[in-house]
Amino acid sequence: MATRLVNVIFGTTDPGALAEFWSKLLGWEVVAEHGEIDVRAPSSQGWEFDLVFGEEAGAKTAPNRIHLDLASASLDDQAAIIERARALGAEPVDIGQRDVPWEVMVDLEGNEFCVLEPREVYSDTGALAAIVVNAQDAGELAGFWSEAAGFRRSDKPAGDVGLRAPNGRGPWLEFQHGHAAKAARSRNRLHLDVRPFAGDDQAAEVARLCRLGARKLDIGQTDVPWEVMADPEDNEFCVLSPR
Repeated sequence: MATRLVNVIFGTTDPGALAEFWSKLLGWEVVAEHGEIDVRAPSSQGWEFDLVFGEEAGAKTAPNRIHLDLASASLDDQAAIIERARALGAEPVDIGQRDVPWEVMVDLEGNEFCVLEPREVYSDTGALAAIVVNAQDAGELAGFWSEAAGFRRSDKPAGDVGLRAPNGRGPWLEFQHGHAAKAARSRNRLHLDVRPFAGDDQAAEVARLCRLGARKLDIGQTDVPWEVMADPEDNEFCVLSPR
């Protein structure tokens, strides 16, 4: 039994506008289905993945614990991505990064993202280099998500950890070590979705993830076909039904 990473969900005040921003920035297709708007990775990249916009959220009031890193092929390409982001309404932001070779920006609703300088490790990811999660203990949290996402582990300097799909396609899932604990009773503006493989049992997968350190979570979701959970550092995620 296993689950696989399939979505990053954005809480948003304007799903259409934010989806259009990310579609144009990444060059991915917009697909409207199930009452939500998805921005879908090209099938040619060899992986199933959407950015999903439709979950309601109020105005952003604190830095996100999950953000996206964008890949570039050269310094000129990085500059072009930054300029495209600006033209679409993004802005640079100072989060204390000082003199770094990447550009930290915020999208239309203040969600942080980074436009990275060219790096060999991201040369085959496509437009999205990494989904980055702030962690108190990156090693422990990555151990859980390696099982939840079905990704292979690669330890990095300073206690950070990267995970990558077994077929080597798509973005990395990365955990940055040494961040403060998630604030009590707060909800992440971005969260991850995982899905069991066809033929697997959703309830059995939920039970397996609980044994690995997750817990079921009531956020007022009523009768829905997915299970809302929290990972070992209280980040919300959902276990979808198999297709």
